[in-house]
Amino acid sequence: MKFTTTFLHLLLIFATDAVYGSHNYATVATNGQPFPWAERRLPDNIFPVHYNLLIHPNLTTLKFTGSVKIEVDVTHNTNTVILHSKHLQIVKASIEDEMDDSSLGVALQVLEYPPHEQIALLSANTLLAGKKYFVYLSYAANLSEGFHGFYKSTYPSKGGETRILASTHFEPTSARMAFPCFDEPAFKANYSITIRRGAEHIALSNMPKVKTVHLGDGLYEDHFDISVRMSTYLVAFIVCDFKSVSKMTSTGVKISVYAVPDKWNQTHYALEAAVKLLEFYEKYFNIYYPLPKQDLVAIPDFQLGAMENWGLTTYRETSLLFDPQTSSVSDKLWVTLVIGHELAHQWFGNLVTMEWWNDIWLNEGFARYMEIVSVEATYPELQADDYLLGTCFAAIGRDSMNSSRPITTAAESPTEINEMFDTVSYEKGACILHMLRSYLSKDVFQSGIVRYLRKYSYRNAKNEDLWNSMANTCSDEDFTSGEFCYSSNQAFKNRYKYGGEHLDLKTMMNTWTLQKGIPLVIVDQQDNIVRIRQERFLRGIFPTDPVWPSLQEGYLWHIPLTYITSNSRNIQRHLLETKSGVIDLRGNVSWIKFNTDMNGYYIVHYEGDGWDKIIKLLKENHTLLSHKDRTHLIHNAFQLVSAGKLSLDRALDLLLYLRFETHNVPLLQGLGYLETIFRMIEKAGNPDVAQNLKNYILKYFQDVIDKQTWSDEGSISDRRLRSEVLNLACDFDHPMSVKKANELFKEWVRSNGTLSLPTDVIMMVYSVGAKSAEGWDFLLEKYKISLSGAEQSKILSALINTKDVDKLLRLLHMGMKEDTIRMQDLPSAIYSVAINPVGHSLAWNFVKKYWNELVEKFELGSNSIRTIIIGTTSHFSSKEDLNEVKMFFESIKEHSSQLRATQMCLENIEKNIRWLERNLETLKTWLLKNIMGF
Repeated sequence: MKFTTTFLHLLLIFATDAVYGSHNYATVATNGQPFPWAERRLPDNIFPVHYNLLIHPNLTTLKFTGSVKIEVDVTHNTNTVILHSKHLQIVKASIEDEMDDSSLGVALQVLEYPPHEQIALLSANTLLAGKKYFVYLSYAANLSEGFHGFYKSTYPSKGGETRILASTHFEPTSARMAFPCFDEPAFKANYSITIRRGAEHIALSNMPKVKTVHLGDGLYEDHFDISVRMSTYLVAFIVCDFKSVSKMTSTGVKISVYAVPDKWNQTHYALEAAVKLLEFYEKYFNIYYPLPKQDLVAIPDFQLGAMENWGLTTYRETSLLFDPQTSSVSDKLWVTLVIGHELAHQWFGNLVTMEWWNDIWLNEGFARYMEIVSVEATYPELQADDYLLGTCFAAIGRDSMNSSRPITTAAESPTEINEMFDTVSYEKGACILHMLRSYLSKDVFQSGIVRYLRKYSYRNAKNEDLWNSMANTCSDEDFTSGEFCYSSNQAFKNRYKYGGEHLDLKTMMNTWTLQKGIPLVIVDQQDNIVRIRQERFLRGIFPTDPVWPSLQEGYLWHIPLTYITSNSRNIQRHLLETKSGVIDLRGNVSWIKFNTDMNGYYIVHYEGDGWDKIIKLLKENHTLLSHKDRTHLIHNAFQLVSAGKLSLDRALDLLLYLRFETHNVPLLQGLGYLETIFRMIEKAGNPDVAQNLKNYILKYFQDVIDKQTWSDEGSISDRRLRSEVLNLACDFDHPMSVKKANELFKEWVRSNGTLSLPTDVIMMVYSVGAKSAEGWDFLLEKYKISLSGAEQSKILSALINTKDVDKLLRLLHMGMKEDTIRMQDLPSAIYSVAINPVGHSLAWNFVKKYWNELVEKFELGSNSIRTIIIGTTSHFSSKEDLNEVKMFFESIKEHSSQLRATQMCLENIEKNIRWLERNLETLKTWLLKNIMGF
């Protein structure tokens, strides 16, 4: 057999590299040659130490050029350098050793393998283990048209001119779209970044600028200080013409908030919040923020909420900017939480990074939880602690489906990695951390995470590293000072005293992170003896189903239970490590309530007359339970209906106490379930039942509606309740509410939109106004010129509330064409159209028709695609719907087979079908019985 010299050379390279893994010769580069690496993950024979990166974007041609010099350490002899590159045209590549051996500094052959987004640099000379080398690459590319890599963003100036900027978003796997790199979180390195720009722009990066060099012809070169050691996905740079406000923290960190010039006046609240929150974290973690500055930048085009780039966090405008004239109290809470989330990442994720994406929850679960802890501490008036209930309810909604996944899940491809950024990583991660903090105590929890952060600073960590740190809270200072702590020899099996029992921390937490799902604790109280048992909680799948035993097999959680009783409000504790157990209560106990304040991540079902006792208690004196316990009971009752454990009429009976409820959280929880049932019944084609339910809601909550004022007065709790209740009242055509909204809308129109409406009621005023053709057109024009993202969001929701199908379709097409409606807002627009009773079929048909275009705009596996799939089908509840969705997923099998979202979608439709089959008649009967009571 005759081989070309190139092929023989490659065979020699394969022989040299054999130690790093088996090679699949079917892995072929774009030029037809064998590619010398077959794995998705990069080999571990070369590690980057330092990147010297030069970027030159041209905002006229929308292209950029770059060069990078990567200092690398070689750990095993090799003739190849494998690294990541995506959509980059490599112009030149070379390698030199630390002695500047010119024989190595010659042009190298570059092979590309797009399926793995990798390139291989082939060296005729062997790179020797233990030596340092410098990899040089120069390249060119287009600015990305999407939201990842180095991408283009635009905004209109007040004068109508379209301004262009370039910004980065690299997480999880898009740094490779901006420069060739070792684009995996464990390949941490330092970065020296230089950016060329025009005189009319500024450049920002992770570190402060150290100098600017004038190159002539209006071109400038900004040099930034060398960065701390970090992962590629945290690198960031921006070229723009933004303006900023700045302030120093008490420890000397410069905080700056940037926005487009016309929105500069909306940056001040974010600056105040960022300073407060960063100072809180420095004290809480007992570790100073390691950079001299922290920039927060509002990007006009941004797919997600925000991104934690170290020292240069980026945000969607609605997640950072606050306009007192148009932003509601809920908007203020959202902005504060998002800033808290991204600043928490400066420690969890940036300082300590997960080793691989399978443990992304170590970043996101902590950031989601710490955002609530930090905002509760710094802005107690915002009542962020109540937000945690909704966070855990969302986690349970996802985790109670068989299509859920363990918190720690294998993920290799970019699509699989993208799908890891979901409710399980964020919300469930936050909730199990809250459970752990509640049981270990706040102080022990804090000591454990401080130890974790200190031990793994500028390094990578795994799931077990966190538990080992939590289980060993000693520091060097503890040993020398004689302070009490848990010593290192207890790290593997630390025994925290827990209600007279022992808690094996690592074993316990593995049951929450390494298996999917959520436990159901079944309680059977007979006088002072309480028998408890656990099983896996599943909605839409019942014990009578043939698959039930297989779906329960092997599931066991170590559940740290809490409870209060009629005899004592003091929290009692019991660790359930087996399938069942017994608790012997003292004295005569009339009722017992488990999962106190919902500090645990589990559902509770009270067998026998247990729910009757709870319903009686709420009816007679609901204040014996905290508002969190009342909210938890409402949530559990309706979850148990979906699981076939509790009849719908008993869950509805429980809500009857709400006429006496004064706290907004349980009141809104109950209203939310009634509204959800109404939406499903309405779309399922049961108009009589839907009308009866609407009438019941309006009559039963008449007093609550009548108490609301059309103002911004009252506490945060009062204001949230006002917004939600009046919005529902207007949506249900409550006469007095609609009349008031119409009056305010007409006044606003007469002022040409200059009248300042109360921010808490803007949404419903716009929605009622949009019902007329003239009002809809007026709002659309205001949407086009508004400088407030919060206002635009409210206007768009109002526009989508129309019953005119042609207008809905027009809005969707505007989003597809990026005509007035930005691409970033298209997924939420599709979702909102699907919620509209006249729009759910329209939204689904639109998704089917434009599926390929949507996948091009938004990455497969992204949160946007997940929102589109699940949002457009969430209220489907017939077998015809199910078959149609199955057929569509089959027609796009190349995409759908890669997505968990398709499994979630189908399972949710099946659950809805079964819910209606089991509960529709019960609902009809209950409504007829209770409507007669008015």
